[in-house]
Amino acid sequence: MRKTPYRRPRSAPGRKQATALGWLGHDNHAAGMLATARLHMQVQAAVAKILPPALGEVCRVARLETDKLQLAVPSAAHAAKLRQMAPRVAQALAAAGWQLNEISVKVQAGLMPPPAPPPPREAVPLDGQALEAFAALRQNLRPGKLADAVARLLEHHKHHKPPSKS
Repeated sequence: MRKTPYRRPRSAPGRKQATALGWLGHDNHAAGMLATARLHMQVQAAVAKILPPALGEVCRVARLETDKLQLAVPSAAHAAKLRQMAPRVAQALAAAGWQLNEISVKVQAGLMPPPAPPPPREAVPLDGQALEAFAALRQNLRPGKLADAVARLLEHHKHHKPPSKS
């Protein structure tokens, strides 16, 4: 008896419904929301290309109506710059095929991403030659703040020996 290999059908019925976008496309209300989201993303990309990179990164499409576009930015400074550029943005969008007569700007403080954590501190321990140079410097300094700082540095590195090179 000879076995025939199992072949999967090329497109299983209901396969489109397995993805979130496929599911959204089958519901009329969800399909409308999906179309609106795609339209917002297209306008967002067009606006980001027009604006300077720093402003384009933080500017978001807040509302898009028939001929009105509302953009959201994280601060008043961003809003002022965007209001200055609004006529140029409107012209560029019109040239790209978007029929918009009005651009308004809204400040939304929550748009600003949290500041990035500072990079890890990289401290290179002083080697023996450097410590000898600081010791010689300490001998030649007059008493005062600089001499005290060099003394603290030498005391600190006395307890933290640099790793030996093998």
